[in-house]
Amino acid sequence: MSLSHSLGRMTGRDPHEAHRASTPLELLFDLTFVVAFSQVSAQTAQYLEAGHVRTAIIAFVFTVFAAMLPWVNYSWLASAYDNDDIFFRIATLVEMIGVLILALGVPAVFVSIDAGKVLDNHVLVAGYVIMRVAAIALWLRAAKHDPTHRATALAYAKYIALAQVFWVAIVIVDLPLWPTIAILLIGVLIELLGPKYAERKTNGTPWNPHHIAERYGLLVIITLGEVVLGTILAISAGVQEFGWSLEAALLAFGGTALVFGLWWTYFLTPFADLLALPRPRPFSFGYLHFFVFASVVAVGAGLHVAAQAIAHHGDVAPVFAMWTVAIPVLVFEFALFLIYSLMSREVDPFHFWMFAGCAVMLAIAVVAVQLGASLGVGLVLVAGSPAVIVVGYEAGGWRHIPAMLERARAR
Repeated sequence: MSLSHSLGRMTGRDPHEAHRASTPLELLFDLTFVVAFSQVSAQTAQYLEAGHVRTAIIAFVFTVFAAMLPWVNYSWLASAYDNDDIFFRIATLVEMIGVLILALGVPAVFVSIDAGKVLDNHVLVAGYVIMRVAAIALWLRAAKHDPTHRATALAYAKYIALAQVFWVAIVIVDLPLWPTIAILLIGVLIELLGPKYAERKTNGTPWNPHHIAERYGLLVIITLGEVVLGTILAISAGVQEFGWSLEAALLAFGGTALVFGLWWTYFLTPFADLLALPRPRPFSFGYLHFFVFASVVAVGAGLHVAAQAIAHHGDVAPVFAMWTVAIPVLVFEFALFLIYSLMSREVDPFHFWMFAGCAVMLAIAVVAVQLGASLGVGLVLVAGSPAVIVVGYEAGGWRHIPAMLERARAR
């Protein structure tokens, strides 16, 4: 390992490099995204508590996507080209600054969508474009230093730059809300489809399967940590005002058990082994994780709503609070089931029935609260949903994994 960080060449790393791990810089980079996720979660909870569900959903989708897409692109680029020189480090710093600016612009987006007139996304777009400019610089440098993948790197730079035209256009031209969102969708499609076409220019960039799996797993852990922090802060505010109660204790236990169950469930799937298959389907893995990350952020918002309902702040009904937690948990579990099925190229009946059991457990939790059970009890029941998968896997479901990988390698 070099002790110097002087300018080097981004020639591409060995995709089969053993023991490839996330760097301290990547971990620091991830922490800035948790700041953005925390902003989105807090704003979403605030509007859900006020009964502005439409605003909460639209603004949540818009802001979460704006935060996640640059992270995805940076992580795959770094997996292939991170040479840890001063240029790469400074470019990462620029991306981090962009993330924090984006986070500062999140509240204005929620306010303007709630008003329903002109989308105030000036600060958010400024942060987003700063991140993407840094990414363009890195891809152009990779194109210069890596002749084998030059066409792919140039295509990445071209598609990212083209998408920014639409993002900047909506800032310059103040259109009503829905025409603005329509223009944004064009930029979003370019951002999503561009990498798929870019990878076809050559034999693809030299990303490392185990490194990518670790990067995604670490962001899941950090985001789950944000959920715990947000929940504890919300509970603490209620306890300071009303003191401890059984409901507050059940919320603390249920929220922590739920986060632990989601963590355990996520790491049951051998993502690194699936990405190392002859035909790994990286886009299924990468893009479907949008739903994984978004659902974790939404769980945090839902637990905040539940904490406010238990503390009797606002007019949040217990059943509504249950839905705000149960729906994102279901999305999380379904996303994992879908990623597993697409990457393994099969639908395992055992996994299907485990997912069905999770859904039934969530339904029981919602119905229990609707029939009169306390919100705290309902949240403990929600925590039982990922527990269904954990118990099924540890009781013998793990035996399906080696056979699945053998079948996938043979296809």
